[in-house]
Amino acid sequence: QVQLVESGGDSVQAGGSLRLSCQASGHSTNTYCMGWFRRSAPGKERKPLAVLDSSGRADYIDSVTERRFTISIDSAKTTLYLQMNSLTPEGSGIYYCAADSYFKFGGFCGFYGMDSWGKGIPVTISS
Repeated sequence: QVQLVESGGDSVQAGGSLRLSCQASGHSTNTYCMGWFRRSAPGKERKPLAVLDSSGRADYIDSVTERRFTISIDSAKTTLYLQMNSLTPEGSGIYYCAADSYFKFGGFCGFYGMDSWGKGIPVTISS
């Protein structure tokens, strides 16, 4: 499995921006599928936000997320980012980085194929 460690969580005011980072190891830097997820409250399901694969294809869960968030990866393909702008209090929660360790070249990187997870990092957005 891929090892993932999130960082960058913070408390910010609504309307602000935040960039989350995820340090990944144990994966192929040539063929990968990784993404970001959020659990808004304890007991609620962990919902997908965005995924990115080694072809450069990014997919967002909806158009609102696509307008305000950007998923990217560094040139070494070891740090995944999530740039979040125009934050709203509804965006508070625990943010998780995830990877599909079975992803193959030419495969489909989807929201529901992740098998490796980071421990998560809290983000609080105040109004």
